[in-house]
Parts: sequence; structure tokens; C-alpha cells
Amino acid sequence: MIENLTLPLLAGMVLGGFFFGGLWWTVRKGSTAANPALWFIGSFILRTGVTLAGFYVVGASDWQRLLAMVAGFVFARILLTRFAASPQEVNHAP
Repeated sequence: MIENLTLPLLAGMVLGGFFFGGLWWTVRKGSTAANPALWFIGSFILRTGVTLAGFYVVGASDWQRLLAMVAGFVFARILLTRFAASPQEVNHAP
């Protein structure tokens, strides 16, 4: 049972890293871009599409696999928000 949920947990972490890492990158690059709306909309569509496709493929309509993926996704969010520096922290570092 547990070994069957390891792959979905890891896949959720990878998807979460992609989604929230992409969001972090978009905020850093999009805030200084000439056309920030294009950056934010394009990034949102790409990140959401890849994440939903990953959940669809790996989850395979099994609620336990989907739950493991969501747990990995949330865990990746916690890790990235804890260890990724905000633009304000980078600009005001001593």
C-alpha cells in the first residue's frame, strides 16, 4: 500500500516544485519586464496546464493517489516558500 503511494507523492512534489518555482521565477522576472501581463498570464497558463495534466496522468482516477499527490504538492509549496528568498529580501540584503 505505502509503496504504491510513493510515486504519486514524489510526482506531487515535482509538480509543486514546478508550479511554485515557476511562480517565484515569474514574479522575479515579470516585475521588471516590459510587458508583465504577458509574463504572468503565459506563466499561469503553462504552470496550470502542466500541473493539471500531471495530476490527471499520475492520479489515474484513484483518490488515494490523488491525495498523495496533493500532499506532495503542498509539501513542495511549504519547502519553496520557506527557502526561496523574496525579491524584497534579495534587494535589501546587508
